[in-house]
Amino acid sequence: MGRRKFLRQTGAALGAALTVPTFIPASALGRGGAIAPSERITMGFIGVGTQGSSHLLGVGGWTYMAGGYTARKDVQVLATCDIRRERREATCQKVNDHYREVYGEQFTPCKAYNDFRQVLERPDIDAVLIATPAHWHVNMAVMAAQAGKDIYCEKPSAVTIVESQQMLAAVNRYGRVYQAGTQQRSEYGGKFRMACEFVRSGRIGKLQSIYGYRDGGGIFWPPRFGPAKPVPAGLDWDLYLGPMPWFPFDGVVSAHRFDIGELNWGQHHYDIIQWAADADQTGPVELWMEEGRSCYKYASGVEVYGKAYPGEPVGGDGGACFVGTAGRIAVDRDALVSDPPDIVREPLRPNEVHLYHSNSHSGNFLECLRTRQPTICNAEIAQRSVSAVLLGGIVKQLNRRLKWDPVAQRFPDDEEANRLLTFAHRAPWTV
Repeated sequence: MGRRKFLRQTGAALGAALTVPTFIPASALGRGGAIAPSERITMGFIGVGTQGSSHLLGVGGWTYMAGGYTARKDVQVLATCDIRRERREATCQKVNDHYREVYGEQFTPCKAYNDFRQVLERPDIDAVLIATPAHWHVNMAVMAAQAGKDIYCEKPSAVTIVESQQMLAAVNRYGRVYQAGTQQRSEYGGKFRMACEFVRSGRIGKLQSIYGYRDGGGIFWPPRFGPAKPVPAGLDWDLYLGPMPWFPFDGVVSAHRFDIGELNWGQHHYDIIQWAADADQTGPVELWMEEGRSCYKYASGVEVYGKAYPGEPVGGDGGACFVGTAGRIAVDRDALVSDPPDIVREPLRPNEVHLYHSNSHSGNFLECLRTRQPTICNAEIAQRSVSAVLLGGIVKQLNRRLKWDPVAQRFPDDEEANRLLTFAHRAPWTV
């Protein structure tokens, strides 16, 4: 039960409570270590496939907490939403089964929805977690902000640079809390944060180059061959396509069918690259291709190569290798290493750079919902990191050297490149 509904119902129930004996469980009063419904954050989950259900139920590697958001005592899940009927109904049932086991019958049941707009219309939902196909992320985030919901959105945060700007503008305009699903700043034992702190503290001397292991990506329109196939019962094909061009059902309903290059994984890598390079509020100034991979240069002179550092096995799983005048550091989800080795063995000193510290990405999101402070991967950070990936996708398509203005976020005097900053959304899904 959301805090607003709880307060409305309290007054109506008071008169009856004075005349009729009522059993009120301790969980409803916040006793015995439980959190009262009025203090729980109410959430709706939009997209409950592999990634979304992992967040919701803790069945995968995305929440780092047994049971996911459903198991959290400070959260109440009120809605699951998916274009696949079996997914939304199955996850909704699991949520309700868990709440019934924990709270008996004293809870507001979760409901299943096909259309995410019905979730956003509910005044008793505080926040949404968006884990849909990538081409939906910005439309849903913008509409959620307009509906007064706080937002956790999976990566990529956008599929065009203009979209990323629209997401940031909406979050700022409506004063919403936003957390991007680039969880490496919070998870994995703090290895990524420590690597960035060491780099920014000068442990490797002056930072000269970064090897990102992944390069740019973007979207594309898939080829269409042969006659249409029957749409399976329980699947909303039109809502799956959303803002993308309409075409007959062809049997493929995947989260990343419109992706090319590293649009899916790339934001993990470039989020850490931007953090280490102290570039969370800016972007590269020049891009080019080298050996079929996109490369970047920042105003600081730091160059980023979308490939592995020669001979360095660490970095491929979400990480990077940072090369300076006095050594190098490589980090990924499994390891933090350096050359010379002592660079990362000495703990961070008090006078060195200390970055935003979070040891739980979901916990950080929920805490910021209460405090209204920026999350560790807020909308501006997300906008800049996904833009780096998308810029790499543009230079791949044009295959020539490009200049980029990170303030105006345009290619100076290059209309051919600027045309690739956006695409026409299918009505009515314009933002």
